[in-house]
Amino acid sequence: MSSDAIKKVRPAAYAVCVEDDRILLARWISPTGERLWTMPGGGLDHGEDPYDAAIRELAEETGYQVELERLLGVDSYHVHYPPDPQHAFPRDFHGLRIIYQGRVTGGELRNETDGSTDLAAWIPLAEVEQLDRIPLVDIAVALYRERPALGRIPRDS
Repeated sequence: MSSDAIKKVRPAAYAVCVEDDRILLARWISPTGERLWTMPGGGLDHGEDPYDAAIRELAEETGYQVELERLLGVDSYHVHYPPDPQHAFPRDFHGLRIIYQGRVTGGELRNETDGSTDLAAWIPLAEVEQLDRIPLVDIAVALYRERPALGRIPRDS
């Protein structure tokens, strides 16, 4: 990657909420209009604590209040994007995702309006593999099931 690439680090926080063998997911709308399932959560506001961001984002995307019960882990990924019509320079993107386990304590399920997601739903865990989803869903489910001591799921390289 050339040194003139735009470098960006994006910290984000997510919550894994599982009840009755169902997981709470949100459907993300990509910049190209593709719809993929993801974990409820998202980017931290400048200066925001990840714990608070996960609670805020989950409420925005699902309508629920959540209590975070434990830190499941951290996922880090790095992607190089070539120049495109929206970005004159190549982009060097580093995503840092903090993943908590949460429990719904109030609110009502609803869809986000005017946001990055358009649908929130409880999906049976057994059906997650059949969904069109981003890799974060698989990472979060693995963290929830395996609870690795170091809080990370190694990526296939």
